[in-house]
Amino acid sequence: MPLSREKKEAYFERMKELLSSYNKCFVVEVDNVGSKQLQNTRSGLRGTAEVLMGKNTMMRRIFKDFKEENPENPIGQLVDLCRGNVGFIFTNGDLGAVRTVIDENVRPAPARVGAIAPCDVIVPKGPTGCDPGQTAFFQTLQISTKITKGQIEMTNDTHLITKGDKVGASQAALLQKLDINPFTYGLGLKMVYDNGSLFDAKVLDITDDVLAAKFGDALTMLAKLSLVLNYPTQASVPHSIANAYKACLAITVGCDTYSFEKADLFKALIKPAAAEPAAEE
Repeated sequence: MPLSREKKEAYFERMKELLSSYNKCFVVEVDNVGSKQLQNTRSGLRGTAEVLMGKNTMMRRIFKDFKEENPENPIGQLVDLCRGNVGFIFTNGDLGAVRTVIDENVRPAPARVGAIAPCDVIVPKGPTGCDPGQTAFFQTLQISTKITKGQIEMTNDTHLITKGDKVGASQAALLQKLDINPFTYGLGLKMVYDNGSLFDAKVLDITDDVLAAKFGDALTMLAKLSLVLNYPTQASVPHSIANAYKACLAITVGCDTYSFEKADLFKALIKPAAAEPAAEE
């Protein structure tokens, strides 16, 4: 049923207000998401973020109007993402916290005939709980089985469905028999907008620990290259100083008439070790 003029105007005003009020948002896919699941997500985000769904044609028009009225605002670039079954989650808070709430509202779902598999489905080997009379059903799916303790047992892990394929009737029936819900459905994070920057949602997987580890690896590589090329950099200077100290220490330990404070400890440790073989002779 089409929206009335009053509801359209209210929707236009609300979306423009959200575009003006927030500088961060998630672009989410809402395929196979039920109304109850969406309601739970809204409740979990209340006070932190605003969820907006609507027709793509309406959202694209609002984006274009908003961009004309506010040409300096970069949020207008989201208009190109109004394709498919998508929605927006606006926030000014921490993107990671909002993502946590979204992930908490993912629900397991059965494999329905004709649905596109969002992931590979591998059925583990083991007892199935099916009686021996259903052996032909497994043979149709080319699944090797044996009879154990009066029930059918799968002898190998079976790659039943490949990601991107349509679920067949036999595949769906088998998963139902085994009481397996192989898929999970929820708001799928597609893209992230943050103060004018638009990037893939996978970037949020990069934590501070990951960044620190990557930065450490880069510094180590830079120091190695600098030492090999004999080209001093901030990363290699500490190693160069340490190597110079080791060289000075080695020379000093070999000298009987010269020493310095830092070398005295090492010379004191070496003299007893050198004296022991002489004592044994």
